[in-house]
Amino acid sequence: MGKVRAVALLSGGLDSTLAVRLLLDQGIEIKALHFYTGFCITEHKRRLGLKREDGQHYVNPALKAAAQLGVPLEIVDISEEYYDIVLNPKFGYGKNVNPCVDCRIFMLKKAKEIMEREGYHFVVTGEVLYQRPMSQTPQRLKLIEREAGLEGYVLRPLSAKVLPPTIPEIKGWVDRSKLLGIKGRSRKVQIELAKRYGLEYEQPAGGCCYLTDETYAARFREAFAVEGKVTREDLVLFAVGRHIRLPSGVKLIVARNEGEVRFLRGFRSRYNYAYRKDGKGTFALIKGDPPEEELQIIADIIARYSKREQCEVCMKVGEREITLIGTPADDSFIERFKIYHKQGVKG
Repeated sequence: MGKVRAVALLSGGLDSTLAVRLLLDQGIEIKALHFYTGFCITEHKRRLGLKREDGQHYVNPALKAAAQLGVPLEIVDISEEYYDIVLNPKFGYGKNVNPCVDCRIFMLKKAKEIMEREGYHFVVTGEVLYQRPMSQTPQRLKLIEREAGLEGYVLRPLSAKVLPPTIPEIKGWVDRSKLLGIKGRSRKVQIELAKRYGLEYEQPAGGCCYLTDETYAARFREAFAVEGKVTREDLVLFAVGRHIRLPSGVKLIVARNEGEVRFLRGFRSRYNYAYRKDGKGTFALIKGDPPEEELQIIADIIARYSKREQCEVCMKVGEREITLIGTPADDSFIERFKIYHKQGVKG
């Protein structure tokens, strides 16, 4: 056969980056695929215009990794289809609201389509045996391959020696002896390899996923319990702001920074909202129609998160334009209404 070619799932994290590098060392031609789900924490911060602690802007981790590796990268937007996976996972959730098994199956199906359409021979991932308890056991890895229609065609270079030989290894397309046998949650071996290769990475697990975040999961479950459903728009908004549930059941989503103010303003046509009149403070979406007695509470919450000073607060509630004087609410008062994750950290 001619040149051996593979498509690789590249999150931009350490594992997927190293998996690609190991195969490049064997002369395999690689095309990297990065699936945009809408739930990547790093990508979300980048879109909000936020900066890292060192003052640098966030960058898409997959773009950075592909540039270091010198491989072409295709970003595949699966966000619209992915919402259905999140809301209705066939194989359930992990510790929080992460449908890891369904996620891997879905991405591998997409990778298979590209592999077959463009004439590649197999699929590469950075998965490590037993690193993730829900999706990276031997049984689950087999299940995922079978459901994706890729049995034997998924090569995991970091754990190949502790997994059954794949078709690329059996056929001699890849030298199994040059692959690794890592298993477990520690990334010490990977970190040492990265140093040897001179690879930079922001964090070992890549951009990470909001669906594994406890606060995000608390908001998801609370919304389902109180409202009886979770919409696609909710899945976006759970990642933004402070979430406060008032006694009437109305929810406030209060921006924490300028990026979130800009983001939440984009939803003004679909929600009620409140903001400091002079524009020097926060912005909040109001999900629902608050009763009269809660309008002052909302104004006081806006004042609390707008420089902690008395101010004029404007609200749009249905067809009404309302202006009230907000006096900063006490933190102990707001505390009663905040949505928390199970360990008690504020949501």
